[in-house]
Amino acid sequence: MTDIVVPSPGESISQVIVAQWLVQSGDYVAKDQEIVEIDSDKATLAISAPVSGIIEISAQAGDTVDVGSVIAHVTPSKSGPKDAGSKSVDKVEHQEAKGSIDNMPPGLPEPKAPLTTAEKEKSIELQLSPLAQRLMDIHEVSESELLEFYKHYRLKKEDVEFFLKNRDAERPAVPITRDEEREKMSPLRVKLAQRLVSVKNETAMLTTFNEADMSEIIRLRKLYKEEFKEKHGVSLGFMSFFVKAVAIALKEIPSLNAMIDGDEIVRFNYADIGIAVSTPKGLMVPVLRNAEDLSLADIERQISDLASRARNRRLSLDEMSGGTFTITNGGVFGSLLSTPIINPPQSGILGMHNIQERPVAINGEVHVRPMMYIAMSYDHRIVDGKESVTFLVKVKEMLENPEKMLFGGKPPASALLQI
Repeated sequence: MTDIVVPSPGESISQVIVAQWLVQSGDYVAKDQEIVEIDSDKATLAISAPVSGIIEISAQAGDTVDVGSVIAHVTPSKSGPKDAGSKSVDKVEHQEAKGSIDNMPPGLPEPKAPLTTAEKEKSIELQLSPLAQRLMDIHEVSESELLEFYKHYRLKKEDVEFFLKNRDAERPAVPITRDEEREKMSPLRVKLAQRLVSVKNETAMLTTFNEADMSEIIRLRKLYKEEFKEKHGVSLGFMSFFVKAVAIALKEIPSLNAMIDGDEIVRFNYADIGIAVSTPKGLMVPVLRNAEDLSLADIERQISDLASRARNRRLSLDEMSGGTFTITNGGVFGSLLSTPIINPPQSGILGMHNIQERPVAINGEVHVRPMMYIAMSYDHRIVDGKESVTFLVKVKEMLENPEKMLFGGKPPASALLQI
């Protein structure tokens, strides 16, 4: 018998929460199959089965357990239960199927069509969704067993009211309720909440705003997107332009690439840029190392990989630590303007927003251009107002004239003339 032991998610973490089991006691698990997820205040980690066999679970979902403790046992076995292969199903499909049954309206399942008295005496035919049928197949539940269970189901007043209200409807509607739900905050969400409050209380945070004309970047993406993807194997997005522009601007305004350590200011000669990613568990910020040395293609590849693994809770702690500056994109959710909060101990964060066509005045004439508001929050303790505004203006200029990124943020002519 092999123990399933809680690994250490990182230094200073002594306890974790069992987030969810991906299998049940008595299930056959294959070697290296992910069987459980654990939550800490820094990340969510998946634990895989060390051997193939039958699992017995000793710690339930929601339990707080010590690092190094045993939460399950696997009795080694070379093969699973009979027909296990045909009954296997993707975890997501399994959960969706379960949800579709859990969320059924109260009362008996709806029959496919009205039956005669003789037919009712012989059998009752159920109308099952594909996911419900799939879940029944997984657990080897027959229609007769399901009907036998519901035959002894005690109908409540609400069930009859639901029937009376919806019997003539083509599809049963979900009854209106005033139920409440309570859910314990995950350690990651608790830690995030604490950090956000500490930023407000412990920094002198201010925000400066500007707007950027995205016409040239949009033109480049339309013109070269197919060729770019064919050569580099990844799509050309907006984020890579922002990362490149920020990395260049940080060289000119080093106070925004710095942090306070006691009574000292630590300035970094490299740009490790964090990209804020929204996940079901909360906000995560994977880091692009040495972004100043990366090409647009390198940036796009790394962002795609890190964002995907962040949403699937497969990031290591090292990949989320040590950033020197952060970029967050509320525009993907439709945000027009917002005030991003600094990611401590960093001194700056840039917020991207939704691109909207707006009338703008250019050389005394009104033109409609795709405009984006950009916001930069900074720690006023080490960043002066002049520096913050200058930084954001430089980012804006490079977004509107991407060729400047080839020459350290300077116009091509200035680079040529070395002025």
